[in-house]
Amino acid sequence: MQQVFVNELPLEGKFNITGQDAHHLTKVVRLRPGERIRVSVADGSNYICEVSDFVDKDLVATVVEEVPSTELPNKIYLFQAIPKGDRMETIIEKCVELGAFEIIPVEMKNCIVKLDDKKKKSKVERYQAIAKSAAEQSKRSIIPQIHPVMTFKEAFEYAKSLDVLLLPYESKNGMQDTFDALKELEKGQSIGVFIGPEGGFAPSEIEMVDGHMKLISLGHRILRTDTAAICSLAMLMLKCEEM
Repeated sequence: MQQVFVNELPLEGKFNITGQDAHHLTKVVRLRPGERIRVSVADGSNYICEVSDFVDKDLVATVVEEVPSTELPNKIYLFQAIPKGDRMETIIEKCVELGAFEIIPVEMKNCIVKLDDKKKKSKVERYQAIAKSAAEQSKRSIIPQIHPVMTFKEAFEYAKSLDVLLLPYESKNGMQDTFDALKELEKGQSIGVFIGPEGGFAPSEIEMVDGHMKLISLGHRILRTDTAAICSLAMLMLKCEEM
């Protein structure tokens, strides 16, 4: 079943799907009257709808039933160091599927890739498109926001308003710190997780967040930055689903 995101609630029990979404559904997917789609509205409501008509280039879908949200009970914010190559695209795709609420690309001291302002803007536009596609594929109820690139300090300041902050690093108690952090999580809390770059966190970055974040472990093996992000989101997704 195809997924569509819209901004407005149904009018008289109908959605009018326009623009690129309408083009994709009618010309690419080739939906026909009577087929069903899932429509998610910006207010968080979700509906199963039946294609009922085509008006000019628009698609009209009639509401069949309202369905529950597919979102996690906790909002997870992924603060991801910018990796080399196309790994950021993989991270966004997989972490959106796993339930990330927002993804914040972060320039850290040991990042191999350094982006100029023009590339930062074009990258974020590309990242947001990937997030939308992943949200549609995984039947999310929202499209996670991909933020403009932040410095580590800017990301830390933004994260301070969240309830819980986690940072996979050299945890003195190994996996026990991870188990304890997960056990302490409560339903509805906002959770930020910081993932370091290929070169690891700089000592100055760890000093900056000391006392504000819980240092956890992802095991005895050294993970690539993209693997660490996916591992962290999967771990948090399982805990949040349990709650």
